[in-house]
Amino acid sequence: MINFDFSTDYILEDEIVRLRPLVITDFEHLLEYSVNEPDNWKFNSGGPAGAENLKVYIDKAVKNRQDTKEYPFIVFSKIVNKYVGCTRFYNIDFERRIMEVGWTWYGKAYQGTGINKNCKYLLFDFAFSKLDMERIGLGANSKNERSINGMKGVGCTVEGIMRSRGYDANGERMDSIFLSILKNEWENEWRDQLKSKTLK
Repeated sequence: MINFDFSTDYILEDEIVRLRPLVITDFEHLLEYSVNEPDNWKFNSGGPAGAENLKVYIDKAVKNRQDTKEYPFIVFSKIVNKYVGCTRFYNIDFERRIMEVGWTWYGKAYQGTGINKNCKYLLFDFAFSKLDMERIGLGANSKNERSINGMKGVGCTVEGIMRSRGYDANGERMDSIFLSILKNEWENEWRDQLKSKTLK
């Protein structure tokens, strides 16, 4: 039986990052990115661009945790001693032992720095080793090359594209690309490989 309690405050951390549950008061930690870096969310609707959207984003994420639908984290960098982004577990299905990792973003100064690899290592290892998941899915706007390359770089395999699946931030129809990583792939190859790629 999988031992996971949505009301428990799980902390995932290494020498570089700490992931802790997102809470309402994190608004103040994320506001600078929301106001100053709206391009972070141009590929998808529902992003926290602007103070009002950030409040809605956090409120909804926290409520979804309370409703046992999602488990959102805020990302803290121990290197710069500040909060730098968000990520979460969602579409969690304990019966089929599958979940998705997404809603991931970082301030522009921290993109491409290796922080994402540390975060993905912690998230994947927790999901596969502690929760005994068999599959983790990820997705993105098919035009979001940075995100797609980031997912490939942590061991995810492209599964395909669903056409006209949703809207981008401008209200235009978008195609979504889907990727995944399986437990055996993690244990046999990517856990050690990704660990070697993380920041020390």
